[in-house]
Amino acid sequence: MSDPTKRFSDRVDNYIKYRPSYPVEILEVLQSECGLNANSIVADIGSGTGILTKLFLENGNHVFAVEPNNEMREAAERQLTAFPNLSSIAGGAENSKLDADSVDFIISGQAFHWFDREKAKIEFSRILRPDGCLALIWNERRVNSSPFLSDYEAFLKKHATDYDVVNHVHIGEDIIREFFSPASLKVSSFPNHQHFDFEGIKGRCLSCSYIPNADSPNHNAMLEDLKHIYDKHQENDIATFEYDTIMYYGKFK
Repeated sequence: MSDPTKRFSDRVDNYIKYRPSYPVEILEVLQSECGLNANSIVADIGSGTGILTKLFLENGNHVFAVEPNNEMREAAERQLTAFPNLSSIAGGAENSKLDADSVDFIISGQAFHWFDREKAKIEFSRILRPDGCLALIWNERRVNSSPFLSDYEAFLKKHATDYDVVNHVHIGEDIIREFFSPASLKVSSFPNHQHFDFEGIKGRCLSCSYIPNADSPNHNAMLEDLKHIYDKHQENDIATFEYDTIMYYGKFK
């Protein structure tokens, strides 16, 4: 598998435009069950282009956005320039560059499956304050809740380079519970969705690191297959991605 810190370097524009955001219910659960408030200091580990970071910045939190990929981190800085409560850090889950006991919350969206879990657990324990909380979050695309999504899943298995290797679904709850241990965790789920025309469907597809780029000999044939799926299932020029936003959370220290 290629270097995970570089996999998305050539996909930043599509990632910004076409990846799903996160529902505000994430904040509500962390407020009611973990004591999140506007004064909480947050570290977003593997923050990417800042999609999850923005949710917490808008909540008033100071957020350390920790991202090892230069292109994604710089894109986040451009996207979030209006927020003075952002600190952008060139670091990762295994070496965040943050001070010990410096944050109240660690959050991570669509990133935990890339971490060296043993090293990340040590680092998270180091930077969290006593009673600090961790929230690991994924937008899990539904694969068979509609005929379109069933066909799209089959399309990915046909065309993606290493989909079965990097697909975060392979990070099961047992692995996450082991990461939290000896602390316990809770799980919350929220519905999420995106409505796309074909340009959106194409951009959402090309934002994935396992999809062949334009220089691949199979790229054009792949897009033809994607257009066929879209044409088959679109209604009023729209096809819908459905997600379950899953959050694993709890006190970590």
